[in-house]
Amino acid sequence: MNFTTEIKPKNKWYDIDFKAIWQYRDLMFLFVRRDFVSVYKQTVLGPIWFFIQPLLTTATFTLIFSVVAKISTNEIPAPLFYIIGLTFWGYFSTCLTSTSSTFVTNAGVFGKVYFPRLIMPISIVISSLIKLSIQFLLLLMVWLYYYLTTDILHPNITILLMPFYILLFAGLGLGFGIILSSLTTKYRDFTFLIGFGVQLLMYATPIIYPLSLLDDQSYIIKSVVKYNPISGIIEAIRYGLTGSGVFDLGLLAYSFVFVIILLFLGIITFTKVEKSFIDTV
Repeated sequence: MNFTTEIKPKNKWYDIDFKAIWQYRDLMFLFVRRDFVSVYKQTVLGPIWFFIQPLLTTATFTLIFSVVAKISTNEIPAPLFYIIGLTFWGYFSTCLTSTSSTFVTNAGVFGKVYFPRLIMPISIVISSLIKLSIQFLLLLMVWLYYYLTTDILHPNITILLMPFYILLFAGLGLGFGIILSSLTTKYRDFTFLIGFGVQLLMYATPIIYPLSLLDDQSYIIKSVVKYNPISGIIEAIRYGLTGSGVFDLGLLAYSFVFVIILLFLGIITFTKVEKSFIDTV
């Protein structure tokens, strides 16, 4: 008897079937549609929440950190400063938290049907990209308002690197997420730490303060924030949109190398765990 398709276990740690992922791309885009539609399917306002959430968060941050705490925003209007950081931080955190529960959430599907498991976290990253695109339109409206009504914004050519920045955020969210997903199959304690860890990481990232604010801080604090792979990307985005911030090719190169290594380790760990995770979930 001749078989057209043969499914067999992988024997080597580096045996990653990217060809199969491409062959199942139709299924991946079905998951993308499911993830995007299901979030607000039974809500009254529906996709309007994509605009309401960042607006409310931006207003809260402006009130607390700018008006009350009087934290510097490097002369960038506070609402614009915070919405830039929150828009891209929201994409990263959504990718991380959603992919971190891949095995646990989809154990029922994984135990019944075969398809490359990496399709699931990749589909989450893509569906989150749709949400980012919608919220980026809101960011552009806020930016356009200040650009037309003030003369303090000086956008520059580095803004053309925006697709590269988004790709880095996607890689960071996917890499961290699939590593955590692999760990939570056996150690459920990580599920309780992820939310806290993401919040803690946000405060170690220049979301509510500019990187220049740390010039007077201790070497340890400056190093933790500076070598956070997200910091250089956020600052570069602010610099491209406003002309104020830090554009450091060294930090961007560091972030790029960090993403490559993180994805390599994440994919290797993920493909190793997927062989036996169903016995422990």
